[in-house]
Amino acid sequence: MELQWINGMTSGINKAKLTETDIITKFILPAVKSVGWDDMMQIRQEVKLKDGMVIVRGQMAARKKVKSADIVLYHKPSMPLAVIEAKANKHEVGKGMQQALGYASLLEVPFVFASNGDGFIFHDKTNLAQLETEIRLEDFPTPQQLWEKYCQWKGYKTENLPVIAQDYHDDGTGKAPRYYQLQAINKTVEAIAEGQNRLLLVMATGTGKTYTAFQIIWRLWKARAKKRILFLADRNILVDQTRINDFQPFGTAMTKITGRKVDPAYEIHLALYQALTGPEEDQKAYKQVDPDFFDLIIIDECHRGSASEESAWREILEYFNSATQVGLTATPKETDEVSNIEYFGDPIYTYSLKQGIEDGFLAPYKVVRVDIDIDVQGWRPYKEQIDKKGNVIEDRIYNQKDMDRTLVIDERTQLVAQTVTNYLTRIGSMSKTIIFCNDIDHAERMRRALANLNPEQMAKNDKYVMRITGDEDLGKGQLDNFINSKKAYPVIAVTSELMTTGVDAKTCKLVVLDQSIQSMTKFKQIIGRGTRIDEKYGKLWFTIMDFKKATELFADERFDGEPVQIKQTHTSDYETEEALDDIVDGMDDIENPFGDEEIDPDSIQEPEAPYDASSSTVSDDFGSFDNSDDSADWNDEDKVRKFYVNGVKVKAIAERIQYYDTDGKLVTESFKDYTRKAMAKQFASLDEFTKKWQDSERKQVIIDELAEQGIIWEALEEEVGKGLDPFDLICHVVYDMPPLTRRERADNVKKRNYFVKYGETAQQVLSQLLDKYADIGVQEIENIQVLKVTPFDQIGRPNEIVKKGFGGKPQYDEAIRELESEIYQSDEPKSA
Repeated sequence: MELQWINGMTSGINKAKLTETDIITKFILPAVKSVGWDDMMQIRQEVKLKDGMVIVRGQMAARKKVKSADIVLYHKPSMPLAVIEAKANKHEVGKGMQQALGYASLLEVPFVFASNGDGFIFHDKTNLAQLETEIRLEDFPTPQQLWEKYCQWKGYKTENLPVIAQDYHDDGTGKAPRYYQLQAINKTVEAIAEGQNRLLLVMATGTGKTYTAFQIIWRLWKARAKKRILFLADRNILVDQTRINDFQPFGTAMTKITGRKVDPAYEIHLALYQALTGPEEDQKAYKQVDPDFFDLIIIDECHRGSASEESAWREILEYFNSATQVGLTATPKETDEVSNIEYFGDPIYTYSLKQGIEDGFLAPYKVVRVDIDIDVQGWRPYKEQIDKKGNVIEDRIYNQKDMDRTLVIDERTQLVAQTVTNYLTRIGSMSKTIIFCNDIDHAERMRRALANLNPEQMAKNDKYVMRITGDEDLGKGQLDNFINSKKAYPVIAVTSELMTTGVDAKTCKLVVLDQSIQSMTKFKQIIGRGTRIDEKYGKLWFTIMDFKKATELFADERFDGEPVQIKQTHTSDYETEEALDDIVDGMDDIENPFGDEEIDPDSIQEPEAPYDASSSTVSDDFGSFDNSDDSADWNDEDKVRKFYVNGVKVKAIAERIQYYDTDGKLVTESFKDYTRKAMAKQFASLDEFTKKWQDSERKQVIIDELAEQGIIWEALEEEVGKGLDPFDLICHVVYDMPPLTRRERADNVKKRNYFVKYGETAQQVLSQLLDKYADIGVQEIENIQVLKVTPFDQIGRPNEIVKKGFGGKPQYDEAIRELESEIYQSDEPKSA
């Protein structure tokens, strides 16, 4: 039957002339469906596994182009089995195999097929004796055949299949787990089905840990493998966000534990550990139920609590010792004293920040490091100098670690606030910003300085700047508004510790570090505040502005490496190496290389405004802050904890900008330098580039090719100057030739009386096309659609213009080629 169908379908068709899409629809899909694969539930086409890495240049961003898997076959939506990659028939049957193997690696599936419509090359990882074989179209494996081979390859036990094969939750919107989330879900469910009771999932901030946890719980709960579940967190906002958002489908089966009362009528319980336990016995609400009451516990942000043997979390976990326990964290804590890995074991799955950025699911960042003179050079009081409160300042040299801890200099606070304000002027004054200060006192002074520097914004809404710290309900009450993408205010959140974790601020575009940070765990968590992407609101990347050298931790090998248990290994403190070199004065002189990547032109984000960030100096005319009510500056021995000083001249001595490059490193490089490197890979000399440009029938083809190599023309224009043709931009930047503007090139053509050989209508059209070139660029004259707009629509319709003025489409095309040749054939850039 199948053979008859194949022969009937293909009779009279010349495969060599068919497109890849034709091969899929006329040969591959019919072959797959004919053996029983369900079109609705088991076959998906054009499966996009990644979003495309976001590349940042200056204040612009673009996404790297990504390819989609042609076909993915599933046992059911939660379980991918195979990848099929198609190519046109002019290619060899196995041409797409290497590409398909890449997709299969992401999906962790053992079956890979490549086809050109004649048959399949079948790559079967379950058959090591014969890894690849060629099979006919009509011999494609059935769903049952691949499923049986898959189960054997995975080592599934028959009794565990109902749990392993349970569907994930489908909300009907088309949302499905991303490839890495599916891996995390499946690996966890499989391990639990096999009887593993302590598991650790390590997933970078912003990659959907809570959604992943929900799908794990849903599948285990629906399969009745786990009937009573506890989701444990240590911050109210984490519990509330989880209950309202990802866990909402649990509906009436779910409750949040409040009032120290555990209601056994519910199956899904969400709780703060503070609501379950306390120092007094009557506060230990978890003891209201038997130790075997919960059979699954999910511990969110487990690096904070459960890593320590002495924590209240551990007390709860040990009471429910028989339950399966899954720890979730972006930053597993491994020190001499505490260890997640010791308790949970090695991570069952890890998805890192670097992977998230490379896949395009997380926002890349650029780092603006600002060095302040008194931080770098130190500050020493004169003899018996008195601070603002009348205290004699201890005579010693105060350095960066002292600033805003033991020494408060008003002018330094003002300088930081001014630098932040200047940068927000550049990227947009309504860009959500988090500023991390050393303590609450520091945060309040920073809030005040920012409010004074932004009177117009504060007049519009006095919540433009808010201190959001744990001591004040008013500020904490604005946290939900800050993280809500739809809420404009607050714009700037000044904090110390409260917002280091658990704050899902998708639109945060600026993270400011004016806090000394030595903990790698804390540093990763803070960086995670900006890594979420929200394209709807224009958030593709973010900036880290560092005043305390905290970003030197990027150079530490542990920043994005695999978690390694170091508890009780007595390793010495890490030594950071200088990761931020090439000091550059001024912030607009540095541009970022994109990397040799194909860029999606539709994804480019434009900057909003120019930015002047020349080093500022705050002199002693800056008014002081009133800190007379700050009783925290004295300890029990009446020893001054902080000295408050003003009248100090402070300035930024160096500012540098670095970017997250495609290899995961922070780099400092001029965009012009990157363009030279990219061009050197394509053209050996100016003559070679000029020849290809002149020989090309359409210059836009070359422009697009270079854009795919990472040269975005808008960014180059920002650095070099507008009004230049791409040809002149390249000749000037790469080959050091003085450029001609488009207007100058157009005027040179007109001076030659080039148009006299054409009739009146053609002369008029070509002259106006030349003006279009001068105003916009060569793409205008190469696009025949330009004839539909003013001023050409005054002459006639496009077909009339082409026929009447030039004699037909071939003659019109030739006239355009000649016009371009005239634009570039002479008056080319000469050596300076």
